[in-house]
Amino acid sequence: MAFSLVPEHETLAWKAVGQQGLLANPAARTTLLVVGGALFVALTAQIRIPLPFTPVPITGQTLGVLLVGGLLGTRASAASLLLYLLMGFVGLPFFAGGANGIEHLFGPTGGYLVSYPFAAALVGWLAERGWDRRFSTTIAAMLLGSVIIYVFGVSWLAVALGIGLGEALMKGMVPFLIGDAIKMALAGVALPGGWKLLGKE
Repeated sequence: MAFSLVPEHETLAWKAVGQQGLLANPAARTTLLVVGGALFVALTAQIRIPLPFTPVPITGQTLGVLLVGGLLGTRASAASLLLYLLMGFVGLPFFAGGANGIEHLFGPTGGYLVSYPFAAALVGWLAERGWDRRFSTTIAAMLLGSVIIYVFGVSWLAVALGIGLGEALMKGMVPFLIGDAIKMALAGVALPGGWKLLGKE
C-alpha cells in the first residue's frame, strides 16, 4: 500500500476542504493542506515579543504548530511542519520575527524548532481519534503537545547555554505558561467550534 498523508480518521481541515474541481484530486488536496499549514505557522511566528532575561521570545508559533496538528492529523501535520522548517532553513523569513537560516537549528532555541513536527504529529494523532471534538479533550491534546515542545526546547536550551535544568526551566518554560494556557483555551474553543459549524460533533 502506498504511503499517504491522508489521516486514518477524518480531521477538521480534511472535512472542511471541499472535494470539487481540482480538490477532488487527493494529491492536490493534500498539497493545499500541507503547504497551507506551513504558511499558517510562518504567519503566527511573526508575532514575537522578546524578553530581556532569555533568548526565547514570546511568539504565536506554538499555537500555530498545535492547531496545525489538530487540523491536519498525524502525517500531514508532521509533513507540514517539516516543510515549514525547510522553508525557514533555506532562507525564507518564516521563523520567529522574520528570522531564517540553518544556524537557528544550532542556536539556543533550536530545540523548540526540532520539536514542532513531533508535537504536531501527537496532537494530530489524538485529533484523528476525536480529541478535537470537545473543549476538555482538545485542551488535553494541546497540553501533551506542549510537553513535547518543552522537553525538546528546555533540554536544548540548557545545553546551548551551559546552564542547569532549573535555570533552563526559568528561562525557557516558566515565563510562557500563562500565555500557553491562553493559547490552549483558544484552541479548545476553535477546534470543537469548527466541528459544530460543520454540523458534526
